[in-house]
Amino acid sequence: MNLLIVEDNEKMRRMIRSIVADLAERIDECADGGKAVALYAAHPPDFVLMDIQMKNVNGITATRQIRERFADARIIIVTNYNDETFRESARAAGAFGYVLKENLLEVRRILQA
Repeated sequence: MNLLIVEDNEKMRRMIRSIVADLAERIDECADGGKAVALYAAHPPDFVLMDIQMKNVNGITATRQIRERFADARIIIVTNYNDETFRESARAAGAFGYVLKENLLEVRRILQA
């Protein structure tokens, strides 16, 4: 499995990577939604683990942009925002799942399903 982790907090990015590393053959990382779109095009992953709040291009916008170009993209939002408005925005943008950072093991469960 190939993954793309999009998270602007380097410590959180490392934590997510450590939780999923044994499931992946390849893991690409970036800290901005705009870079995520370019990385997706260059190395299409099986799943994207996407933060919402980032500088430049946020995760909702990046999710929408990736899904517009790659209809089969599977993007899991990984965020601190336990908010129905954000959940609905993520669904509308085409997110495959929505996981709170306090429940990172849920990401493993989704990837293994």
